[in-house]
Amino acid sequence: MEKLQSKDPLHGITLQRILEQLVDYYGFDTLGELIKIKCFTDNPSIKSSLTFLRKTDWARKKVEELYIKTCSKFTV
Repeated sequence: MEKLQSKDPLHGITLQRILEQLVDYYGFDTLGELIKIKCFTDNPSIKSSLTFLRKTDWARKKVEELYIKTCSKFTV
């Protein structure tokens, strides 16, 4: 039986990994400019950002969209 691959570019990637890669690539300053949410601009941390993004669907969607746009630039 052949395995079917998901067409979802986020399949198998955790929110924490997405956030860590975006922070490594952009830094919180630029991330806060690209996505205007307080958890990226006021005393940002991975932990506080994850807490907010897990509760707030619209913000998580924006982070995931930015990740998809820029994931080809990440070094794996």
